[in-house]
Amino acid sequence: MEAVKIRVNEGRNRKEMSNLFLFSGGKTVSIFGSAIYNFALSLYVLKLTGSALSFALALMIGLIPMIIINPFAGVIADKFNKKTLVISMDFLNALLLVSVYFLSRQYGLNLLMIYSTTFLMTVFTTFFGVGFEAAKPNMVTDKMLMNINSIRKIIDSVSLILGPMLGGLVYALFDIRSFIIINGISFLFSGLSTVFIDFNFQDDQKDERSGKEKIHFMKDIKEGLSYLLERKNIKNLFLVMISLNFFLGFSLTVPLPYMINNVLKLGSKEFGLIQGAFPAGMIVGALIVKKITGRLSYSTLLNVLSFFLAMFMVISGIPVLMKNFEWDHNLYVAYFATVMLFFGVIVALIDIPISYLMQKIIPEEYRGRVLSIGISIGKTMLPLAMLSSGALLGIIPSYIIPIGGGVLFFIFNRVSSSKVVINLEENGEKENTFIEQQLQDKKSPAS
Repeated sequence: MEAVKIRVNEGRNRKEMSNLFLFSGGKTVSIFGSAIYNFALSLYVLKLTGSALSFALALMIGLIPMIIINPFAGVIADKFNKKTLVISMDFLNALLLVSVYFLSRQYGLNLLMIYSTTFLMTVFTTFFGVGFEAAKPNMVTDKMLMNINSIRKIIDSVSLILGPMLGGLVYALFDIRSFIIINGISFLFSGLSTVFIDFNFQDDQKDERSGKEKIHFMKDIKEGLSYLLERKNIKNLFLVMISLNFFLGFSLTVPLPYMINNVLKLGSKEFGLIQGAFPAGMIVGALIVKKITGRLSYSTLLNVLSFFLAMFMVISGIPVLMKNFEWDHNLYVAYFATVMLFFGVIVALIDIPISYLMQKIIPEEYRGRVLSIGISIGKTMLPLAMLSSGALLGIIPSYIIPIGGGVLFFIFNRVSSSKVVINLEENGEKENTFIEQQLQDKKSPAS
């Protein structure tokens, strides 16, 4: 009897590792393909039009629709079979790019075709991403859920580093049409690898949706929003994500490039090295997150990380404040790269456990909607922060924005710090009160 139990466990472990491997392969191909394609195509637009505005528009078309479409993608993910949804989106991306390849050979690759393709790819990739995020708890055990989120963060971070580099290389060495067909084939490969993932590995979260459920988008989105707002602890976790997006956008995204390029007069090579340190830091954070959260409760870790995040925001403005001391350019690069590396580590240590908790505690029937609504709200904060920061740059000295943003972020966290106790122990002996409360909430549907 014991031998049979061991064989069953070994079989489940192999299936789980197979799911993890197939997820990593499919996600890598899909994310890298999109990142390289978007950057290479944006360079093509810049060459085609000579317009920086057209270049920026090509990049924005890959971002703005994501914010708008996310809640609708969440509804579809909750109502349809997630495996079918994810595979369909990969195959649609493949079909789209193969079609664009043949159309471009016949009629040429014009601006309208590029913008339309980028928009549709963003739509398909958004549905793909929401479906996969909502399906993760079905694909692995609770013990491996943190691992799969760490893998996702590593893949995203590596694509941020290598995407522009490979995109520039592709643009320089290959005809853009050749890359379009190669990218289409890569999406086909991603879809085929997903076919072999067991989306019902966790029998207690089996997904048997057939897509025959009635969909009322506004009503369904409202239900997801109600579920989010009625659970104080979930709302507090999303508040962490929203404040993180806003203050990083305000204190870092706009002021840092301005200070480095316009005030300190560093070159594009130096700026690239500094920017690359952020995703490198996220990779480090993803690799150590499980060890860190195994030793500290997440509420304690969050307080510590918030303090350091505010401190590094303030620190990022000091070189410009002390500009009269004439630092060496290499010293500037080392200083800012170190700051960005720590930013990346901190963001990963905050973001990955939040994703883990959301996937674990939100019930199957609400998970897609709640996650997608929260992500949309969080992403909306970034443009608002960038606009306000950009407006202030024309009025006050640039160093005041990161320093002031850091101080405001520190005050915000002191005033609104959550009293929720969160513990990410996975040994099954001590379930934290946060998760217990949310599991009770699953039994009572949102109004």
